[in-house]
Amino acid sequence: MTVSLRVPTFEDVRVAASRIDGEAHRTPVLTSRAANAKIGGELFFKAENLQRAGAFKFRGAYNAVSALSPEARQKGVVAFSSGNHAQALAYAATLLDAPSVIVMPKDAPEIKVAATRGYGAEVVFFDRYKDDREAMARGISEERGMTVIPPFDHPDIIAGQGTAALELIDEVGQIDILIAPLGGGGLLAGCALSAKALAPGCRVIGVEPEAGNDGQQSLQKGEVVRIAPPKSIADGALTTYVGDHNFPILQAKVDGIVTVSDAQLVSTMRFFAERMKLIVEPTGCLAAAAALNGVVDCAGKRVGIVLSGGNVDLKALSGFFADA
Repeated sequence: MTVSLRVPTFEDVRVAASRIDGEAHRTPVLTSRAANAKIGGELFFKAENLQRAGAFKFRGAYNAVSALSPEARQKGVVAFSSGNHAQALAYAATLLDAPSVIVMPKDAPEIKVAATRGYGAEVVFFDRYKDDREAMARGISEERGMTVIPPFDHPDIIAGQGTAALELIDEVGQIDILIAPLGGGGLLAGCALSAKALAPGCRVIGVEPEAGNDGQQSLQKGEVVRIAPPKSIADGALTTYVGDHNFPILQAKVDGIVTVSDAQLVSTMRFFAERMKLIVEPTGCLAAAAALNGVVDCAGKRVGIVLSGGNVDLKALSGFFADA
């Protein structure tokens, strides 16, 4: 377990909302008659694919960097990420005049690598199947005096991500179910804090790719389960374990974790492109895929769905559709 573990609360989410106000977009909540007819309920899509840097990650990144002391910001930040946290932290650091280094897998989507560099970060590559990305980040931190800000296992990251659900419920009112993607657990844990505080009767469900259900296994076993690096088109959810800060929140406030297949993700991406004119990346489709494919029964319910990101290479997107 992490030393001096500080598990965030809903009050931390409130503080984060104040910090990011005017910096993070208050993304729209979208609806679809076709989607509602398909599931027999009401779906409210929180469009974080329209967030700054293209994903919800900007919320936590900006909150975490802005919480640092001026001295720490001057020295800079380092992170490890497959893409969305990389872009978000690079962008947030630039806005707050902090240098940044991002340790990224060498097979990360080209669009995410280019965007990360475009936002001002130095990129260092690693092999996700051989190298220890956390050890690499720690080494850079020790060498340069930078602060490590991990993609999910950090109280300020969790609190920042929770502002997405706070805004959703503030806009649409009480919901019966909240469904969010689950990779390392920052988004799901933060959203669970908000949902249980603002809509106590709301069921909170996390969704993982079938190939990487470490979170599901962890809740079932009652301890963090680590798995081998999974392979799925949901590149933002290819974590091998949930974070120590996240797991106590998942245990206390998440009602269930389900999985969806890559084929279901592709059909969901196609639905958004064709029916709602939205580009949503595979990971961003996890929650919606669970609802639209009946993995979570939403009939007769008001359901919040977090579309976590839209950073997908158009060449890859056309390839997904061609293979479907």
